[in-house]
Amino acid sequence: MENIYRDNLTVSSAPHLVTKLDTQKTMMWVLIALAPALAMGVYVFGINALIMTVVCIVSSVFFEWAYEKLMKKESTIKDLSAVVTGTLIAFNVPATLPIWMAILGCFVAIVLVKQLYGGLGKNFANPAIVARIVLLVSFATQMTTWPLPVAQQTADAVSGATPLAVVGTVKVARGLPKLMDLFIGTIGGSIGEVSAFALLIGFAILLWKKIIVPHTTLAFVSTVFVFAYFYYTKNPIKGVTAAHMGLYHVLAGGVMLGAIFMATDYVTSPIMPLGKIIMGIGCGLFTMIIRFWAGYPEGVSFSILLMNIMTPLIDMLCIKLAYGGGAKKNEE
Repeated sequence: MENIYRDNLTVSSAPHLVTKLDTQKTMMWVLIALAPALAMGVYVFGINALIMTVVCIVSSVFFEWAYEKLMKKESTIKDLSAVVTGTLIAFNVPATLPIWMAILGCFVAIVLVKQLYGGLGKNFANPAIVARIVLLVSFATQMTTWPLPVAQQTADAVSGATPLAVVGTVKVARGLPKLMDLFIGTIGGSIGEVSAFALLIGFAILLWKKIIVPHTTLAFVSTVFVFAYFYYTKNPIKGVTAAHMGLYHVLAGGVMLGAIFMATDYVTSPIMPLGKIIMGIGCGLFTMIIRFWAGYPEGVSFSILLMNIMTPLIDMLCIKLAYGGGAKKNEE
């Protein structure tokens, strides 16, 4: 009898929370949390950022509707998950990316990564992350042509290097963007990643509504800071401390966006608290290894995808650590 009860107690991945928040309400709060970053993206990059976001949202919703219509499945577009995916895809690309490329990215995310694996709750990886990687590998030039903030554009310069591209070429502090510019977001980069301040507002909203817990985010950010701190202790840049460079790597690129909105995805992240911490540490380590020693200046997307793939193994380990011993003792 004990074996029957134990076999029926299965711990598995979300979404299956028993709360007042259903999927639609959860996604609505995620969109509200993303709104400050969108507002900052439009402020920094102009109307192109808004157009790109609208195109990605409409494309993602259309592909979800069309696939489910074609396969004669019940429509799920009202749950707003496709809207969130479209927004995150837009946040991960330059505002000047050709529209057709962004639409292709939405197709990859919704049809190939989400729907072909069974829809929401069954995808093996974060759809927006896979879309960004596919676009980066397929269209490297367009995906790494970063528009300057509107206020810095001139007749001769409308694009420039991102903070991560800059840091790989300088030896003295005066060549680096200021930390406050990175925090506020008056720099080049993807639409949704430039303003750490706006992303932190979104983080506070998600914590307030208990959409996410902080384990993965804090582990991710802390690992990036500590890794950079020790790296620059051994390889200093003249005029700045190792702690300064640790903050620089936290605020530059997609760390904040990835740590808050993408590595914490219900479906593709571990379910146990220890697993969430392992997820964050793994993302941070892979991100910094790629930044320092791989051919890409940014490693957030690749790191999250790698940890998404490892999530089932992490879950198995953490569930065994938490429950395995007790079950064995009961049998004895």
